[in-house]
Amino acid sequence: MANPVIIRQLGLQPYAATWQAMRDFTNGRTPGTNSEIWLLEHPPVFTQGQAGKAEHILNAGDIPVVQSDRGGQVTYHGPGQLIAYLLLDLKAIRRGIRALVTDMEASVISVLQAHGIRAWAKADAPGVYVDKGKIAALGLRVRRGYTYHGLALNLDVALEPFSRINPCGHAGQPVTRLRDLGVDLTPEEAGQELVAQLCRRLHLQPRWQT
Repeated sequence: MANPVIIRQLGLQPYAATWQAMRDFTNGRTPGTNSEIWLLEHPPVFTQGQAGKAEHILNAGDIPVVQSDRGGQVTYHGPGQLIAYLLLDLKAIRRGIRALVTDMEASVISVLQAHGIRAWAKADAPGVYVDKGKIAALGLRVRRGYTYHGLALNLDVALEPFSRINPCGHAGQPVTRLRDLGVDLTPEEAGQELVAQLCRRLHLQPRWQT
């Protein structure tokens, strides 16, 4: 039987406030709390993972840098990028963190394949890749058996800021977006497709809310 999951489309939201909201939600959870997936965009921001190294930020310029508590190194968020934050109960979905990451990557790959784009994951560098480079980044935090943070899929996001960092700690890593692959999806459209794939793999029943 599928577990219910609340899906929230939140639009453009500041990073720091959303990060705090994720922590508050996770800290207040009980075994009876429904899991949630938050779909949104962020204003321009660089986020540095918990074990992130400062040398991977080459020239932040006028874009703020936030030290986060997710896994991974540095990445960029900005308008035109779909963010999906997964506030899940690992016990309820019967997944370890590695299996969940695999399901997240596979969900993005399936969305891209539905639009004729060949995509793949890499065992040594979490995320999703296409011929032109990295198109989705992943980073999670687990606390008390609950996850937060999630993934970012580049739809029509500005690519120049990625040249100011070593994306996810990999110098010279090319980054691309759906628009440059001939696919135009709004964050709402991409979010619906991604949620369908995630829920199918994780045996979740989506309940859409605002």
